[in-house]
Amino acid sequence: MRGKTDAVTALELEAETPLSDAMKGYFAKCEEKLGMVPNVLRAYSFNNEKLEAFVAFYNDLMLADSGLSKLDREMIAVAVSSVNQCYYCLTAHGAAVRQLSGRPELGEQMVMNYRSADLGRREKAMLDFAVLMTENSAAIEEEDRQELRDAGFSDRDIWDIAAVAAFFNMTNRMASATDMRPNPEYHAQAR
Repeated sequence: MRGKTDAVTALELEAETPLSDAMKGYFAKCEEKLGMVPNVLRAYSFNNEKLEAFVAFYNDLMLADSGLSKLDREMIAVAVSSVNQCYYCLTAHGAAVRQLSGRPELGEQMVMNYRSADLGRREKAMLDFAVLMTENSAAIEEEDRQELRDAGFSDRDIWDIAAVAAFFNMTNRMASATDMRPNPEYHAQAR
């Protein structure tokens, strides 16, 4: 990483737009709930419009009503990030899996290789699909979607699995390309 050791990314981006009151409030809420502002948000904060778009999309995918639990979505993030070797997302979302599952070993297994984790058929099917999307999305066929249905997922759930996997494939690439650094706090969470 080039630049200062406390830099969020290797890029030296000057603020193009000031943060809106809504985003200032969002940062304050992060500080209150998490004790920090995630560095991914700081990375996007050079441009308020990009930050707002990122936050809206992330919140919709990861927090909105879905047949997928919050833990399901975090496990997808980690499985995809493991294939992509994304340091930022493995650190941040690995911590979330540890915390949400109450099983620190699950977070570690997910980071290294989700196949080593004690997962049910449903979770394994979900993660197999997310990894197939990551490694070779053009190879997905109806039998892959049917495997998810057979594991108990609705077609809407399949949409959500695909959307979360696609989002993290994009964010992994941005994090890697910019050498985005995770907040140090993530390393100690839920251990």
